[in-house]
Amino acid sequence: MGRGGRRCGPLTETIEIAGDEAGVDRRAHDDRTTIRRVAWFAGAIVLLLLVRGFVAEPVRVHGDSMEPTLPAGALLLVDKVTFHTRDPHRGDVVVTTDPRNGGSIVKRVVAIAGDSVGIDDGVLMVNGVKVIESYVDNTGMEGYYFGPDLVPSGYVFLLGDKRLDSVDSRAFGPVAVDDLDGKLLTTLWPPG
Repeated sequence: MGRGGRRCGPLTETIEIAGDEAGVDRRAHDDRTTIRRVAWFAGAIVLLLLVRGFVAEPVRVHGDSMEPTLPAGALLLVDKVTFHTRDPHRGDVVVTTDPRNGGSIVKRVVAIAGDSVGIDDGVLMVNGVKVIESYVDNTGMEGYYFGPDLVPSGYVFLLGDKRLDSVDSRAFGPVAVDDLDGKLLTTLWPPG
């Protein structure tokens, strides 16, 4: 408004145009921000799926066959990359598909290709040598014998740490390295 209540036409038009342009700019900015947020969110989901599918995956322990190392209900983070770069080692805790029912199982690699594996009076024997396993619950294993069996090329022999109660390679045989889903990276729950 000018002096004496008169309008200044060009000034009013300029203000209105500036206001409309600012509104258009604000809407365009809001649209770009929304698109960026949606793209970021979609990218994060894709990355999460790739990580979960190819890098690492959370897995829940069902049953007590890995006690005392892993209690029933423990939540694990499984590394899915390691076995693409190296072969499994004795002592690795791995996840694979249970050949009996298709579910996931967690077991320990106790013998690799070319090893002779057996249990002699409750004690693990690999290549005729007693294996010291402080993490194993051998309660009730006295007088228990198994094998020895030869692990074929491309396979591993898996046992649970709670030997008496574990259904493992003694029941379903050696497992192909290609069938291993991953290696235990860490325990997420319970902590410690």
